[in-house]
Amino acid sequence: MIGKADILRQLRNEIVTLELKPGSILSETALSERFRISRTPLRDVLKQLANENYIDVYPKKGNLVSYIDLESVEQIIYLRSTLEKDIVKTLASQAAPLPLKGVLELKEILGRQEEAIGQDRAHEAFLHWDDAFHKSLFALAGRVFLWDLIQQSNVHYARYRRLHLLKKEKLEALLGEHRLILDSITNRDIGPIDEIVQHHLHEDINAAYLRENFADYLNLPRLDSL
Repeated sequence: MIGKADILRQLRNEIVTLELKPGSILSETALSERFRISRTPLRDVLKQLANENYIDVYPKKGNLVSYIDLESVEQIIYLRSTLEKDIVKTLASQAAPLPLKGVLELKEILGRQEEAIGQDRAHEAFLHWDDAFHKSLFALAGRVFLWDLIQQSNVHYARYRRLHLLKKEKLEALLGEHRLILDSITNRDIGPIDEIVQHHLHEDINAAYLRENFADYLNLPRLDSL
């Protein structure tokens, strides 16, 4: 029998990767049969998912996968933007030379991202290396704790990113901006950093793409709730 921790990990992954779409009903009966687990430990799992904003509990509807909350997404983007501008400028301006290993790692990640663009399900491979690139920047600045902290409140932002990465041109644009970020660091040029990072992280939040193509996934006012 699968344990609660494994069920929790699997459901988190299915929600973040959009295998379980926003608004999907998580039936206790269906989940109990699927995982061969009794209702009591299953309710512990669902309670934890609700506490972490993966699901919402409605008295009449039951447990639903949470809709993507764009306000929460904007807050994470603001936090990341503020931190990453400072981190990249610190790396570009510090007196000590950058560790060669760290620079080579960033260049290797960019190569992996370029390869990912041509793969099937390119967005998933690209997203993996996108996270690796940004985490490496935090690591070079000695700020991995802050990166890990951001990941703990990531469910809405992670799904928002996946939907935007379905467009190949978006992957190519992000890769280009990663190269600009690395060039700014290695060339010790702090001048364009604020603009590059601002565009890199903020560009999509006010775009119409999600509302036009994935409105059913978003936490927007619905006619049946008015």
